[in-house]
Amino acid sequence: MLAMDLSIVIPAYEESRKIARDIRSAAAFLTGNSLEGEIIVVDDCSSDNTAAVARQTPVPNVVKLLSIRYEPHRGKGAAVRTGVLASTGDYVMFADSGLCVPYGNALQGIYMIRDGQCDIANGSRKMIDSDIQQAQPLHRRACSRLFKWAVYHILNIPRHLTDTQCGFKVYRGNVARDLYACAVTDGFMFDVEIILRAQDRGYRIEEFPVEWTCDLDSRLSLTRTPWPLISELRRIRGTMKRERKG
Repeated sequence: MLAMDLSIVIPAYEESRKIARDIRSAAAFLTGNSLEGEIIVVDDCSSDNTAAVARQTPVPNVVKLLSIRYEPHRGKGAAVRTGVLASTGDYVMFADSGLCVPYGNALQGIYMIRDGQCDIANGSRKMIDSDIQQAQPLHRRACSRLFKWAVYHILNIPRHLTDTQCGFKVYRGNVARDLYACAVTDGFMFDVEIILRAQDRGYRIEEFPVEWTCDLDSRLSLTRTPWPLISELRRIRGTMKRERKG
């Protein structure tokens, strides 16, 4: 039995077909491992009924379910930040909608933090022990390699971090709330900003392998948006430089 309290944040945009299954799986993970906790669904101004479906999904009495919706649409980073700042858990994690990674994979990250190996445990699809059950299409893999090059060369992300964008991360609760309270990136590059801020504050980041299945219904298309994302990386670099000087 794990004597701890876990907050699970699920950012969602146009996910009315998936969100009930996400919530049921998160609740089963909590109850199956005797974890106290909460599930926080943050609807990033969907045009469908994502928030309503989330509110209406039944969960066991021992699990708290919070559904948040805001306007206007701001991006995944804003959704994760909203959920983290609403969390109360000793540990906080976020997981993308669609169950690309089974919730049970989070146990390794939780144990790593509990045992003092790190303050943040990031899931990685690139580790040798990761199990890729359905890979990305070739064009998405090519764009991902371009993005990875940009992350390392523009922002000098540590090379031991092999997968900055995996949507499955676990934090010590107070560390998560500290980092996200000062984060400013609303879009998909928020993961990179959080890593940089964690480095500046001396928080330790390690990775753990995951079982991963590509969700072809993803809201991010690197084939349409690689250059705006790289521009966002440059903006993050500029923001961090100004803060360090100040």
